[in-house]
Amino acid sequence: MTHDLPDGRLFIGGEWEPGTGAEITSIYPADGSVNRVLKGASRADGERAIARALAAQADPAWRGLKPHERARYLARIADGIEANAARIAFTQTRDTGKTLRETGALVASAAATFRYFAAALETLDDALTTPRGDYLTMSVHEPLGLVAAITPWNSPIASDAQKVAPALAAGNAVLLKPASWSPLVSLELARIVEEAGLPKGLFSVLPGAGREIGNLLVEHPAIKRVSFTGGTSTGRTLAKQAAEKLMPVSLELGGKSPTIVFKDTDPELAIAGILFGMFSSSGQSCIAGSRLFVERAIYDQFVPRLVAATKALVVGDPMDPETQVAPLVHPDHRAAVAEHVSRAVADGATVLCGGRAPEGGIYDHGAYYLPTILSGVKNTDRICREEVFGPVLVVMPFDSEEEVIALGNDNDYGLACGIWTRDFPRAYRIGRAITTGTVWINTYKQFSISTPFGGEKDAGTGREKGREGIRAYQAQKSLYVDLTGRPHPWARLQEA
Repeated sequence: MTHDLPDGRLFIGGEWEPGTGAEITSIYPADGSVNRVLKGASRADGERAIARALAAQADPAWRGLKPHERARYLARIADGIEANAARIAFTQTRDTGKTLRETGALVASAAATFRYFAAALETLDDALTTPRGDYLTMSVHEPLGLVAAITPWNSPIASDAQKVAPALAAGNAVLLKPASWSPLVSLELARIVEEAGLPKGLFSVLPGAGREIGNLLVEHPAIKRVSFTGGTSTGRTLAKQAAEKLMPVSLELGGKSPTIVFKDTDPELAIAGILFGMFSSSGQSCIAGSRLFVERAIYDQFVPRLVAATKALVVGDPMDPETQVAPLVHPDHRAAVAEHVSRAVADGATVLCGGRAPEGGIYDHGAYYLPTILSGVKNTDRICREEVFGPVLVVMPFDSEEEVIALGNDNDYGLACGIWTRDFPRAYRIGRAITTGTVWINTYKQFSISTPFGGEKDAGTGREKGREGIRAYQAQKSLYVDLTGRPHPWARLQEA
């Protein structure tokens, strides 16, 4: 069925053209077969996309639209995503190895994101501010012009929508750079955007090397904002580049999120949430609850139950509806995950389950890795500090609320946190005390496009989603209108 995948041409300023950059090979992680070989975007391709975008964004046919008129385009894109949901989900599963069930949910999320921002445009008002004299004062918002979105390989269609929808809603042109490991689903999005009738040039999809097309998007003077989701080291480099041109950025980076289980929790509720929060997406999630703290009073009973439930997870073909844990995105990434585990064991960790690639049958051809739980670790160990980005959970005991708050905060990242307890006041106290962008109480990895998302510390800066997500892609302007009709007295014109 690879004939149903995008043909490999890029969407450059509204035109389907072959890329002229380095070659990109998209593989199916379940068996290593090739989906598509394509040429990525070169710097020249990016320059061409930028020129077309600037012209399109400055055209009154777009720039002069009222917000509710822009909303119609977003609604049509949402309709197109829903109408093509099966095709997009299949493409993303082939591109990333995620289960078809998960990619279907991500497609639905992307459609809902476009629809939400279309609706938000109907009620997103500018403001009359309180005057301090005989004048009228207003605060208004205008498009930045041209913005760039750089998205990761783990959830491309949802990440794409989370950036592209508010940027278009704000009246900008958008250049989207997807990851080289997962270029196809973003090209599928481009086809839907084109069919929705968005004016040509306003949207481009430019997969390519970060050192070439990524640097261009960050450094080019015409780009007025970059929204980046990816690794922390790359995010730091991007932030330094952006600082040179005083350009705002939003950075959604790594995570090493704590999950906290108190002795009064419902164990089945907690175990189900921990499994989903850690091992769905095969652990390839920045928000994965990868540091588990269990109150010592129940540690010896709770951990074996968790291990047994983890061993029962179905690891298999991503196209199989029964599969819960699919292959990792690429053999190279699996090797990196395995290296993290090997180092942890060398440092003294005990493997309670997993800790290796499965063998036999389909497992011999795909980038599979078993869901893994490690004990015998300290919060200061490397495996508890570094983001693995795979199905690897570390578990540690704790004795008091104060101790677990300190342990949870003792990490360079601050992206998410999960708390499991029947005591809501305690959950609230801890949720406020943990330095993080998102806290889940008796649930995990639930999202709403209406609720802002982002991180603290090395997990990033800025927020996406929510009504204010549109404002992040706009410039605020103040207007003063005189109401007196008289010359300013400072000039003393009457005296003259």
